[in-house]
Amino acid sequence: MSLSDTLGNPVDVRPQGQSFHITYADDEVAGRADFRDTDGERLFFHTEVEEQYGGRGLASTLLDAALAATAADGLTVVAVCPFVKARLEKDAGPVTWRKPSPDDLTWLRRHL
Repeated sequence: MSLSDTLGNPVDVRPQGQSFHITYADDEVAGRADFRDTDGERLFFHTEVEEQYGGRGLASTLLDAALAATAADGLTVVAVCPFVKARLEKDAGPVTWRKPSPDDLTWLRRHL
């Protein structure tokens, strides 16, 4: 699927280590969604778009692609990040998700 920002510029979302990165054609990273995987779950804990790229819809594009990839991987999303939680409460689509428990937060702190 072809992705673009709200100005029509092409972007790409791909996993990079324990994050999904959104980039422009020059491979400059414009934003990221950070996660940690454990026991069939993916804990998303931080989503950020660089200030100079704000207002282009990149956070939503990034998150939609990251969530689709997570669903395709058969993982449950644990929405630690407030942006991820708000997006999923609005429309989870095919994503299986849940809110974090205190144990999730303790585990995440140990693995950051």
